[in-house]
Amino acid sequence: MPEPLSVLFVCTANICRSPAMELVARDLAGAADVVFRSCGTHARDGEPMDAAMAATLPAGMADGFRSRRLTGSLLASADLVLTAQAVHRQHILDDHPRLHRRLFTLGQFAATLASDAAGDLADLSGRDLIAAAGQRRVHSVPEHDVADPYRRGKKASAQATGTITTMLSDIVPRLVGTTWPEGRRAAREGEDA
Repeated sequence: MPEPLSVLFVCTANICRSPAMELVARDLAGAADVVFRSCGTHARDGEPMDAAMAATLPAGMADGFRSRRLTGSLLASADLVLTAQAVHRQHILDDHPRLHRRLFTLGQFAATLASDAAGDLADLSGRDLIAAAGQRRVHSVPEHDVADPYRRGKKASAQATGTITTMLSDIVPRLVGTTWPEGRRAAREGEDA
Protein backbone atom coordinates (compact mmCIF):
# COMPACT_ATOMS: atom_id res chain seq x y z
CA MET A 1 0.00 0.00 0.00
CA PRO A 2 1.47 3.42 -0.93
CA GLU A 3 2.44 5.95 1.71
CA PRO A 4 -0.15 8.67 2.32
CA LEU A 5 0.35 11.93 0.47
CA SER A 6 2.31 14.36 2.67
CA VAL A 7 1.83 18.14 2.50
CA LEU A 8 3.96 20.56 4.50
CA PHE A 9 2.93 24.19 5.09
CA VAL A 10 5.60 26.74 6.00
CA CYS A 11 5.55 30.29 7.35
CA THR A 12 7.90 32.18 9.68
CA ALA A 13 7.08 31.28 13.30
CA ASN A 14 4.49 28.53 12.74
CA ILE A 15 1.97 30.27 15.00
CA CYS A 16 -0.34 32.05 12.50
CA ARG A 17 -0.47 31.24 8.80
CA SER A 18 1.00 27.75 8.47
CA PRO A 19 -1.00 26.34 11.40
CA ALA A 20 -4.16 27.78 9.85
CA MET A 21 -3.18 26.14 6.53
CA GLU A 22 -2.59 22.79 8.25
CA LEU A 23 -5.81 22.84 10.25
CA VAL A 24 -8.05 24.15 7.46
CA ALA A 25 -6.58 21.66 4.97
CA ARG A 26 -7.11 18.79 7.41
CA ASP A 27 -10.73 19.88 7.86
CA LEU A 28 -11.32 20.16 4.12
CA ALA A 29 -9.73 16.78 3.39
CA GLY A 30 -11.96 14.90 5.83
CA ALA A 31 -11.04 11.23 5.86
CA ALA A 32 -8.71 11.41 2.83
CA ASP A 33 -5.38 9.61 3.20
CA VAL A 34 -3.24 12.77 3.42
CA VAL A 35 -0.86 13.91 6.13
CA PHE A 36 -0.83 17.68 6.67
CA ARG A 37 1.93 19.25 8.78
CA SER A 38 3.25 22.74 9.32
CA CYS A 39 6.43 24.39 10.52
CA GLY A 40 8.23 27.71 10.54
CA THR A 41 11.53 28.88 9.10
CA HIS A 42 12.29 30.67 12.39
CA ALA A 43 9.89 28.90 14.76
CA ARG A 44 10.49 28.02 18.37
CA ASP A 45 9.30 24.50 19.09
CA GLY A 46 6.24 24.11 21.32
CA GLU A 47 4.52 27.50 21.02
CA PRO A 48 0.69 27.62 20.86
CA MET A 49 -1.11 29.14 17.91
CA ASP A 50 -1.49 32.93 18.06
CA ALA A 51 -4.74 33.69 19.90
CA ALA A 52 -6.04 36.19 17.32
CA MET A 53 -5.44 33.72 14.49
CA ALA A 54 -6.89 30.77 16.43
CA ALA A 55 -10.04 32.82 17.05
CA THR A 56 -10.68 32.91 13.27
CA LEU A 57 -11.01 29.11 13.18
CA PRO A 58 -13.91 27.00 14.46
CA ALA A 59 -13.93 26.68 18.24
CA GLY A 60 -11.44 24.11 19.49
CA MET A 61 -9.75 23.54 16.13
CA ALA A 62 -6.43 25.00 17.29
CA ASP A 63 -6.49 23.34 20.73
CA GLY A 64 -3.34 21.35 21.27
CA PHE A 65 -1.48 22.85 18.32
CA ARG A 66 2.23 23.43 18.99
CA SER A 67 4.76 25.07 16.69
CA ARG A 68 7.80 23.36 15.23
CA ARG A 69 10.90 24.57 13.42
CA LEU A 70 11.54 23.67 9.79
CA THR A 71 13.95 20.75 9.44
CA GLY A 72 15.51 18.87 6.55
CA SER A 73 13.67 15.71 7.57
CA LEU A 74 10.28 17.47 7.39
CA LEU A 75 11.15 18.71 3.90
CA ALA A 76 12.44 15.31 2.79
CA SER A 77 9.24 13.56 3.86
CA ALA A 78 6.91 16.02 2.09
CA ASP A 79 5.46 15.37 -1.35
CA LEU A 80 4.38 19.02 -1.57
CA VAL A 81 5.65 22.08 0.30
CA LEU A 82 3.42 25.17 0.31
CA THR A 83 4.70 28.40 1.83
CA ALA A 84 2.85 31.49 2.98
CA GLN A 85 5.13 33.88 1.09
CA ALA A 86 7.79 33.86 -1.61
CA VAL A 87 10.42 34.73 1.01
CA HIS A 88 9.77 31.37 2.73
CA ARG A 89 9.99 29.55 -0.59
CA GLN A 90 13.32 31.22 -1.34
CA HIS A 91 14.62 30.44 2.16
CA ILE A 92 14.00 26.75 1.49
CA LEU A 93 15.38 26.83 -2.06
CA ASP A 94 18.62 28.41 -0.87
CA ASP A 95 19.45 25.26 1.11
CA HIS A 96 17.38 22.67 -0.78
CA PRO A 97 17.34 23.55 -4.51
CA ARG A 98 16.38 19.99 -5.45
CA LEU A 99 12.89 20.66 -4.01
CA HIS A 100 12.10 23.17 -6.76
CA ARG A 101 9.44 21.01 -8.51
CA ARG A 102 7.44 20.37 -5.33
CA LEU A 103 7.82 23.75 -3.63
CA PHE A 104 5.33 26.57 -4.23
CA THR A 105 3.77 29.45 -2.39
CA LEU A 106 0.18 28.59 -1.49
CA GLY A 107 -1.11 31.22 -3.92
CA GLN A 108 1.26 30.12 -6.67
CA PHE A 109 0.02 26.53 -6.44
CA ALA A 110 -3.61 27.71 -6.51
CA ALA A 111 -2.84 29.94 -9.51
CA THR A 112 -1.05 27.10 -11.30
CA LEU A 113 -4.13 24.89 -10.92
CA ALA A 114 -6.43 27.73 -12.02
CA SER A 115 -4.29 28.50 -15.09
CA ASP A 116 -4.90 25.04 -16.58
CA ALA A 117 -6.89 26.36 -19.57
CA ALA A 118 -6.29 23.21 -21.61
CA GLY A 119 -7.54 20.99 -18.80
CA ASP A 120 -4.33 18.94 -18.71
CA LEU A 121 -4.44 18.82 -14.90
CA ALA A 122 -8.18 18.24 -14.58
CA ASP A 123 -8.06 14.47 -14.14
CA LEU A 124 -4.95 14.41 -11.96
CA SER A 125 -4.70 14.23 -8.19
CA GLY A 126 -2.14 13.47 -5.51
CA ARG A 127 1.46 13.01 -6.59
CA ASP A 128 0.53 13.07 -10.28
CA LEU A 129 -1.03 16.51 -9.88
CA ILE A 130 2.00 17.78 -7.95
CA ALA A 131 4.43 16.51 -10.59
CA ALA A 132 2.42 18.05 -13.44
CA ALA A 133 2.06 21.36 -11.58
CA GLY A 134 5.82 21.39 -10.99
CA GLN A 135 6.36 21.22 -14.75
CA ARG A 136 4.00 24.09 -15.62
CA ARG A 137 3.98 26.37 -12.59
CA VAL A 138 3.00 30.00 -12.97
CA HIS A 139 5.54 32.62 -11.96
CA SER A 140 5.20 33.68 -8.33
CA VAL A 141 3.98 37.25 -7.84
CA PRO A 142 3.40 39.27 -4.64
CA GLU A 143 -0.37 38.75 -4.97
CA HIS A 144 0.18 35.04 -4.28
CA ASP A 145 1.51 35.77 -0.77
CA VAL A 146 -0.60 35.47 2.37
CA ALA A 147 0.11 38.61 4.40
CA ASP A 148 1.46 38.09 7.91
CA PRO A 149 -1.28 38.98 10.43
CA TYR A 150 0.93 38.68 13.52
CA ARG A 151 0.23 41.53 15.96
CA ARG A 152 -1.91 43.29 13.35
CA GLY A 153 -5.28 42.66 14.99
CA LYS A 154 -8.43 40.65 14.41
CA LYS A 155 -9.13 42.04 10.97
CA ALA A 156 -5.70 41.04 9.60
CA SER A 157 -6.07 37.56 11.13
CA ALA A 158 -9.55 37.11 9.66
CA GLN A 159 -8.31 38.28 6.27
CA ALA A 160 -5.38 35.83 6.35
CA THR A 161 -7.64 32.93 7.32
CA GLY A 162 -10.12 33.90 4.61
CA THR A 163 -7.38 33.97 1.96
CA ILE A 164 -6.00 30.64 3.15
CA THR A 165 -9.45 29.02 3.19
CA THR A 166 -10.32 30.28 -0.28
CA MET A 167 -7.08 28.93 -1.75
CA LEU A 168 -7.26 25.61 0.06
CA SER A 169 -10.91 25.16 -0.94
CA ASP A 170 -9.63 24.90 -4.49
CA ILE A 171 -6.41 23.01 -3.76
CA VAL A 172 -7.41 20.29 -1.29
CA PRO A 173 -10.21 18.67 -3.35
CA ARG A 174 -7.83 18.53 -6.34
CA LEU A 175 -5.07 16.94 -4.25
CA VAL A 176 -7.33 14.29 -2.74
CA GLY A 177 -9.20 13.60 -5.98
CA THR A 178 -12.62 14.83 -4.95
CA THR A 179 -14.80 17.65 -6.09
CA TRP A 180 -16.91 19.87 -3.90
CA PRO A 181 -20.61 19.12 -3.88
CA GLU A 182 -22.17 22.45 -4.86
CA GLY A 183 -24.06 22.80 -1.57
CA ARG A 184 -20.96 22.23 0.57
CA ARG A 185 -18.85 24.65 -1.46
CA ALA A 186 -21.57 27.32 -1.26
CA ALA A 187 -21.88 26.76 2.48
CA ARG A 188 -18.08 26.94 2.92
CA GLU A 189 -17.89 30.17 0.89
CA GLY A 190 -20.75 31.59 2.99
CA GLU A 191 -18.72 30.88 6.15
CA ASP A 192 -15.85 32.92 4.76
CA ALA A 193 -17.98 35.97 3.98
